[in-house]
Amino acid sequence: MRRGSEGVGHRPPCRPTDLLPEGIVPDGAYSSGMDRTKSSSVPAPLAPHPEARPLSRTHHGDTVVDPYAWLRQADDPEVVSLLEEENVYADAVTGHLAPLVDEIFTEIRTRTKETDLSVPVEFHGWWYYSRTEQGKQYGRLCRVPATSGTRPIVDAETAPADEQVLVDGDVEAAGGEYFALGASEVSRSGTRLAFSVDRSGDERFDVVVREIDGGEVVDESLRGVGYGLVWSADDRYLFYTRVDDAWRPHEVWRHEVGRPADEDVRIYLEEDETFWMGIDESRDERWLVVSTGSRSSSEVHLLDLTDPEGELRCVRPRTPGLEYDVEPAGDELLVVHNAERVDFSVSSVPVSAFLEAGQAARWRPWWTPSGDERVLAVDAFERFVAVSLRSGGLPTVRVVHRGGDGGGPDESTVDDGRVVEIPAFAALGTTSVGENPEWRTSRLQILQESFLTPRRVCEFDPQGGTVEVLKQREVLGGYDPHAYVEERVWVTADDGTRVPMSLVRRAGVPLDGTAPGLLRGYGAYEISSDPAFSVTTLSALDRGVVMAVAHVRGGGEMGRSWWLRGRLADKVNSFTDLVSCARYLRDERIVARDRLALEGGSAGGLLVGAAVNLAPELFRAVHAAVPFVDALTTILDPSLPLTVVEWEEWGNPLADPKIYAVMKAYSPYENVRAAQYPAILATSSLNDTRVQVGEPLKWVTRLRQTVTSDQGERPVVMRTEMVAGHGGRSGRYDAWRQAAFELAFLLDQIGAAEIMAEE
Repeated sequence: MRRGSEGVGHRPPCRPTDLLPEGIVPDGAYSSGMDRTKSSSVPAPLAPHPEARPLSRTHHGDTVVDPYAWLRQADDPEVVSLLEEENVYADAVTGHLAPLVDEIFTEIRTRTKETDLSVPVEFHGWWYYSRTEQGKQYGRLCRVPATSGTRPIVDAETAPADEQVLVDGDVEAAGGEYFALGASEVSRSGTRLAFSVDRSGDERFDVVVREIDGGEVVDESLRGVGYGLVWSADDRYLFYTRVDDAWRPHEVWRHEVGRPADEDVRIYLEEDETFWMGIDESRDERWLVVSTGSRSSSEVHLLDLTDPEGELRCVRPRTPGLEYDVEPAGDELLVVHNAERVDFSVSSVPVSAFLEAGQAARWRPWWTPSGDERVLAVDAFERFVAVSLRSGGLPTVRVVHRGGDGGGPDESTVDDGRVVEIPAFAALGTTSVGENPEWRTSRLQILQESFLTPRRVCEFDPQGGTVEVLKQREVLGGYDPHAYVEERVWVTADDGTRVPMSLVRRAGVPLDGTAPGLLRGYGAYEISSDPAFSVTTLSALDRGVVMAVAHVRGGGEMGRSWWLRGRLADKVNSFTDLVSCARYLRDERIVARDRLALEGGSAGGLLVGAAVNLAPELFRAVHAAVPFVDALTTILDPSLPLTVVEWEEWGNPLADPKIYAVMKAYSPYENVRAAQYPAILATSSLNDTRVQVGEPLKWVTRLRQTVTSDQGERPVVMRTEMVAGHGGRSGRYDAWRQAAFELAFLLDQIGAAEIMAEE
């Protein structure tokens, strides 16, 4: 995101929250049937029981008969009907949770400032911000003129007279059940707005272009496009992406605003099915940046936005094993790459050399961190560069001053303090780069939070090295961070590897083996589960729950090698790491032996599903959100969305018998056992294109047919959102209601429904 304030721009969301600061559901906003109460005089409802329709497949001499393969057909009316039956069953089984659900979301609502405002960010003579109103599902993206050099004081309750509303989420969402903003970009002149909207959850967007003054719609011809919109410098063209039949962004198109879409010109085609693609505008506003890459190689192309009908220029052709990203920085290009260092370093290329020599331009060393720090990205400005990296298992930001010639620091400038550390604010803190659209800024916006520190927006002064807190999220109701404890422990895995695990609890919770616990994990794609504040988590902590996050291999917490040791044939390390963390919580008497819940979503759903198969006795309850639990079946089918691009994460079981055997041995659906399992809640969405709804549906069906536990006491239930995508429900109130239900299910199962008494 280059332009505008928080929430303005484009990014693939985990939840569709572009216009959704944290809020909570008003009473009655979400009708799920959970107002029914359980009565001992009413017999337990019967779970759906789909018929077996055996289908066999053979790979590498191994034949597998799958009785429920037909359940993967989400467009089959029988499957849709079955999903509706599952929802009815889930409502009946969990009806007794209604008071607890109401209690939890009321707690969250009373802690949340519903009418609020983001920190205004200046860009080209305007201050951009987002605002939310109590009772409204979505927020508004707004701006006011920058009449002075100081940040305006905008009242959250009353809009300024000169405020312009760019996108009103509630207006755009009217008449539909789902709404997510994919991009929102103001033209270079500041007179036009282009934004894209997803109305079903399938992450495919329709684009609207309108005049900001007067609101006249000048173009709405683009339909079903991917993420990303970039304006040309003359406001004449929009660049956008399209996806192929596997839902992979693979084309970049140039669209002349006001002309029919069938006249658009394709300027780039990515034919390699293992490559993903995205577009952005450079902060110095000169370049369209087209970034393509697999999990093991990259290629970046640049187009001069002052010459939108010109040619794309490749920075360096793709080379197996070489990953790089490009940050244009005025007279030079900064390149983050792994050519010399597994945890990446930064090189530079003069723009003049790039224009003259193109792909042959030499990369010169610019900055390399110390030790095993992992360079993640750079954000370049006229006077300095913000380097995002991981150090000591946590994300942080370091500022490197640019030399007078725009070059990087040599040893003398480093000794003179040209590399500036941003001061630590917490032992387990997350520091990241915030919204900084202005190229010529003298200050850097950063974001800071921890498990106990609500997110705060700060300004860092690269010259003085000081941090000013501009705004910290208000937690209403008397929240006291000193009433809680956060710490990191190290768990020894089966192979001797030390695995970090974060713990959070109320200070008064006894560590005597009696406390309930909730363990979370993800562990894939080098994505880290970093410390983050959540008001929903407070509702668990206040009930005496010890919250734990297992930073298992497969994630990126400890650098690139941490990911490499938890993927492909080594993927099992992710699962055994999680089991080791669960055993640590039990053996060290941090939680009770029979009161530990487990939660993970998407690839984290694979993690929890595989861990439960390995050690079901460790867990009392599980929530698997949009879970990737039929992994082998999916990765064997290259016609499915995203399968081919995923081969570099999981391996290609079609071509490699070793990978086939490894995946078959851990895939949750393939390995359900006849043993006592925890209570299980699977949540999904009908329009999810990342993890299709058939995966959890098959999984819960096999669980019910196989496990030996009492399913009256430990039910297996599935809830599907019938108009939503990978991130669940889109409105902020609906999303919090959904979260309250998921937490209530776990708390009920681990005996933690009651709030702790004050000490």
